[in-house]
Amino acid sequence: MTIQTKPKDTTIDMETLITIIFIIVDDWYQEKGVKLITGKQGCKPVFSDGELMTLVLCMDIIPFPSERQFFGFIRANYLSLFPRLIDRSQFNRRARSLRLLIEELRRFWLVQLDATLNTEFLLDTKPVPVLSYKRDKQRSDFLGQADYGVCASRNLKYFGFKLVALTTLDGIPVVYELVPANTDERTAAEEVLDFVWDCDIFGDKGFLGEEWQFDQEDRQDNRIWTAKRANQAEQNSPEFDRWLNSIRERIEGVFNEVQNVGRNVERLFAKTVIGLCTRIIAKMANHALKGILRRFFNIDIISFSYINT
Repeated sequence: MTIQTKPKDTTIDMETLITIIFIIVDDWYQEKGVKLITGKQGCKPVFSDGELMTLVLCMDIIPFPSERQFFGFIRANYLSLFPRLIDRSQFNRRARSLRLLIEELRRFWLVQLDATLNTEFLLDTKPVPVLSYKRDKQRSDFLGQADYGVCASRNLKYFGFKLVALTTLDGIPVVYELVPANTDERTAAEEVLDFVWDCDIFGDKGFLGEEWQFDQEDRQDNRIWTAKRANQAEQNSPEFDRWLNSIRERIEGVFNEVQNVGRNVERLFAKTVIGLCTRIIAKMANHALKGILRRFFNIDIISFSYINT
């Protein structure tokens, strides 16, 4: 006789997940992060930096489209975890002041994940609109920083930036940068390619150009691989193009996840350049955190569950 047993529930509750993230963040902060903070004098804040960084990272885990909704959710359901929770204006000011510390934490996680040892990367750009296309820009903090651009693949005209990123083949952003939306794809790519050496970089046709590709190889031994246009004399082998198409699907998957997990990068609603940078840093750090939770804690934050091993 076969006895059927109820499958083990692998779901992780939100309170446990937030607690684990806080422990990871605060342990790093106490050991390394606090040494990176200079110029801060006086009493320690009642709401700690570790608590604040935890909430910044959780904002891209709990799927609320706005910060107001996220803050209300935490205050209504998890105030016991953050009994000294500050108001949103204080939270925003401190988040902006700690943005570079969050970036340092992200880089620490990249080392733990061995992502910095990779020699193969995906390269792509994504539009980041900041204001309505027709809205007056004269009083905006983005004037002189952002610009008008077009995303040809989506027939999208927008005012803002391009997010250009190098990610590992398993989807962890390693190097990224914001550039004005009217920046040429290859010029945008140089903002991140200068940080890697002797690597194979896989991108789309926006990074075509034999002279430019040869220049990248001469400068830092980085080899740029793209599909060829039909009118080019030299073509890739059919086998290589099939393999490259499979890699392209990974590229699309990475940026789809960047957009659709947590806050949408096209709807971040930042009012200042620093505010936008803070949100982008948080999203990139969240993707490294996802890798940390998966590798060291067997937690998948996409499905809110433990991974069966």
